[in-house]
Amino acid sequence: MSNFVSRLFCTAALAASMGAAATPALAATAWQQAHPRRAEVNGRLAHQHARIRHEVAEGELSRPQAGQLLREDHAIRSQERRMASEHGGHITAREQRVLNREENAVSQQIPR
Repeated sequence: MSNFVSRLFCTAALAASMGAAATPALAATAWQQAHPRRAEVNGRLAHQHARIRHEVAEGELSRPQAGQLLREDHAIRSQERRMASEHGGHITAREQRVLNREENAVSQQIPR
């Protein structure tokens, strides 16, 4: 992954995680209100991305390990988008459970 793309992805993930973290304290955006399942899934992905970057900085994950985890997260994000495109921009509760299970599997690979 090029340095520019990596930084761009990290910035986007940070912005998404900040937006997801602020949701309970502030009124949700119109998109979050219209797509609560997608907002939850995307917030988790952004949080995992931040955790991966933190563990690389702490030396708990190597860059190749982090790259693999980020690719897995990207695949989940792509899957979420495909699912949403099949349902007019929404995901079903069942699809959300599938995505959450996949996110849990990636999360367990990130050192704490």
